[in-house]
Amino acid sequence: MIKAVMVMNTEGKPRLAKFYDFQPVEKQQELIRSVFSVLCSRAENVSNFVEAESIFGPDSCLVYKHFATLYFVFVFDSSENELAMLDLIQVLVETLDKCFKNVCELDIVFNYSKIHTILDEIIFGGQVLETSSTEVLKAVEEISKLEAASNAITLVPKSVSGWRRLKAETCSQFDCGMSKTVLNSQIEETPGMLFV
Repeated sequence: MIKAVMVMNTEGKPRLAKFYDFQPVEKQQELIRSVFSVLCSRAENVSNFVEAESIFGPDSCLVYKHFATLYFVFVFDSSENELAMLDLIQVLVETLDKCFKNVCELDIVFNYSKIHTILDEIIFGGQVLETSSTEVLKAVEEISKLEAASNAITLVPKSVSGWRRLKAETCSQFDCGMSKTVLNSQIEETPGMLFV
């Protein structure tokens, strides 16, 4: 099982942190600092695999990849394959590159919800769901279309005149027996109250 996914810059500032087992915020911050201290002390020519038992407890391993100014880090237990996790980092980065056309740190900062959507399509609840960046992008595009469609539908009018029109339309649909002028005068007589 994957325990955590982290993306941090070379100064140690977390840009994305997702823990798949509950950790209080203070503990998460401590773990991120510990991981960064391990990463920044490693030479460039050493393995990308680190035993993380001292940080995350027994049976924990950490794999990371350094791209430009970002570290992509996966923490997992022995049930996961280390090389598969390294490949999964590559899938995540490729997907981000395709989505943002050459991803950079600012893309991650300013598109936080989209990054989480992408990550949720790849990993959910600590389990790997998808390893194809093409399939992940298709799913993210579908989610974006649904969000855009749902944002276009307004159930609640944004102005008082919209409330009046909604109330009048509702009454005429259900034959409430009220005329529009009576209804409008009732709405105008009760300031601060909006009828639904």
